[in-house]
Amino acid sequence: MSRPELMHDVRIIDTTLRDGSHAMAHQFTESQVRDTVRALDRAGVEVIEISHGDGIGGSSFNYGFSRTDEMALIAAAREEARDATIAVLLVPGIGTSDDLRRAYDAGAGMVRVATHCTEADVSPQHFGTARELGMETAGFLMMAHRTGPEDLARQARIMVDAGCQAPYITDSAGALLMHEAKARFEALIDEVGHEAWVGYHGHQNLSLGVANSVIAYEAGVRYIDGSLCALGAGSGNSPTEVLAAVFDRLGINTGLDVSAVVDAAEDVVRPYLPRWPKMDRNAIVQGWAGVYSSFLLHAERAGERYKIPAHEILRRCGELGYVGGQEDMIIDVALALAAERERG
Repeated sequence: MSRPELMHDVRIIDTTLRDGSHAMAHQFTESQVRDTVRALDRAGVEVIEISHGDGIGGSSFNYGFSRTDEMALIAAAREEARDATIAVLLVPGIGTSDDLRRAYDAGAGMVRVATHCTEADVSPQHFGTARELGMETAGFLMMAHRTGPEDLARQARIMVDAGCQAPYITDSAGALLMHEAKARFEALIDEVGHEAWVGYHGHQNLSLGVANSVIAYEAGVRYIDGSLCALGAGSGNSPTEVLAAVFDRLGINTGLDVSAVVDAAEDVVRPYLPRWPKMDRNAIVQGWAGVYSSFLLHAERAGERYKIPAHEILRRCGELGYVGGQEDMIIDVALALAAERERG
């Protein structure tokens, strides 16, 4: 499976309706999805990702139930998009190949298979299914700060050999400093850049998502993610509207209408935000301690229930090295901290 031709200098992929699902507690309505897709499509966004925050199949007790069936949301998005491709996220162990087939039937044209940064070997089955269906493919190497550039490149190689057209450095905790991000970009470009595009997915926990996106482009990365109003887990993603403006100032062609993207953020997404993604104490601790961004709401709920500050829960999760899929362990952390307080 060869890498697709690029229409512009860089391909901006919008994740408002997928990563933003975390910040929305997975409560997107069909109307919100339709309005957002129309606005993004008019603004020239080529790929719009839609699914539960933890990917197709993620609606569950562990991760949070969706308000609206995700297949219905994918179908609604496909009806509204004139030009954009609809993408979905699939996390092996949460989503299945059957889920992927249903998403394809609903209108998805691209899948992004997400694994922990050292576990790419669980992804080939799903890339195989995507190849059978004729879908575009990308691969998320999540929590990319948890392993070094060379190992990350080896993991990207596993994905590309399985049919991935764009492996991603995925900074799930917003923890990568600029030199750390650059080293990973360069390692993946050296390993697979002649066979596949390389992507970057950033979070704003340390306010470096946009800066790292520019460094990514300079290193040769050509798929870059954003979300309108930064809507996403933790402190949110690199804002799509800021990426559009910054790349335009740099003379880098994204194919986006900057004014239309800014309007989409302000007039469509901002009115339905339950909370504005921000770099507050909890989010900063996530980036500083390297904690998976989607843990934020889980930690805040556990903190309220057990009377433990959420930032203390998050910091302990970082010390213990918890990763995506271990959200249920947050309760154990809160209980342990509460017991420690009782003992004095």
